[in-house]
Amino acid sequence: MISDIPNILLVNPWIHDFAAYDYWAKPLGLLYLASILREHGCKVSYVDCLNRFHPENKKHPPSKADGRGSYLKTPIPKPEGLEDIPRNYSRYGISEELLRKDLSDVPKPDLILVTSHMTYWYPGLFETIRVLKEIFPSVPVLLGGIYATLCYDHAVKYSGADRVFAGSGEKFILELIKEFIQFSPDMKFDPDELDSYPYPAFDLESKIAFIPILTSRGCPFSCSYCASFFLNPKRMIRTPESVINEIMDWHEKYKVEDFALYDDAFLTDAQNHAIPILEGIIEAGINVRFHTPNAIHIREITKQTAELMLKAGFQTVRLGLETTLFENRSGLDRKVSESEFRQSISFLKEAGFSGKQVGAYLLAGLPGQETDSITESIKTVKKIGITPVPAYYSPIPHTGLWEKAVLCSRYDIESDPVFTNNAVLPCRKEGFSWGFISSLKKLAAF
Repeated sequence: MISDIPNILLVNPWIHDFAAYDYWAKPLGLLYLASILREHGCKVSYVDCLNRFHPENKKHPPSKADGRGSYLKTPIPKPEGLEDIPRNYSRYGISEELLRKDLSDVPKPDLILVTSHMTYWYPGLFETIRVLKEIFPSVPVLLGGIYATLCYDHAVKYSGADRVFAGSGEKFILELIKEFIQFSPDMKFDPDELDSYPYPAFDLESKIAFIPILTSRGCPFSCSYCASFFLNPKRMIRTPESVINEIMDWHEKYKVEDFALYDDAFLTDAQNHAIPILEGIIEAGINVRFHTPNAIHIREITKQTAELMLKAGFQTVRLGLETTLFENRSGLDRKVSESEFRQSISFLKEAGFSGKQVGAYLLAGLPGQETDSITESIKTVKKIGITPVPAYYSPIPHTGLWEKAVLCSRYDIESDPVFTNNAVLPCRKEGFSWGFISSLKKLAAF
């Protein structure tokens, strides 16, 4: 029998991988759903399997002042088919004992919502769902998120969830609540207007070390290696005022100083979006720091935006460069030319950014990619005076490179997403040895 006020449990699952680190990573979509459910009269509980600051951990893993840090990890067997990878495999996050205790401490839920992240992290997700089913066998488990959207059929067949849904959960969360627990509140927000969303429920966290900020959804580009357009086909943009107000709110109420921009295209239409936001932050006179783990588009950096970014407190600037072979990049994207890249770096340096603050992502392990192209790109970026950041390619369904990746991979990546793990370089050519990967790290050191 469902009570008049339903209890909803939201869960951020474990990660299973060869390596994982918290580079300003939070389940933003899940916490938006939590705040929406609260606003519509539900009681909400939250269990974060990746909680680095769990109060009952005897020893917290190392953390940096800007909010980044290591996850707790437990060695586990490697997935079938990856036994030959000469690296340790681990479950990242809190212990199973602590997860079971957290679940026993929450009110029995009427419904459980679980999110998902990287496609090849699904083994940790499945283990999380298994524990949930053991403790709450009669409670429906609904699965959404990135893996669920990109690998929908696989998730339906193997996850153990009672329902898998693809796309943005905000559009149908209230319909699901009505379907599963017969609770039907009037909608108080517009799923197609980001400004109408309540702030994500980061107050449910044990500690707020940083806040992810989303000023827009979707991307006007359709890069062949990226699934942004598939995950968010509709471009939605918040007003500068709403973004500034949210940043001020987190800073004033919770003393948050570090913010990670989750946008895929923050500087697009900068005159009407990024510039008013930056100017508003500067005018507010608050002492905060901004980081761009998802990268910003190089072509959109101007003298004005570079100066405003520095004044507003940007500390970690990542650029989506991908390669310095500009004449051969049409198969990847059409984001930037060599002259635009060099001009943008000049603007950033003139504004006062150091080479360590500015990093350029460089893709490694692409289908058919020669090793020389990566080493030359790293050398070129270092010569320009910024930090090269190798980003190892993971094949993603529904992207332009997917079919090419399927043909060239030594694994059956169509059948099992675990083989798309960038740590195993599934599309690497001969020459991409583990020794070569180690040499890339040394070469990229700035």
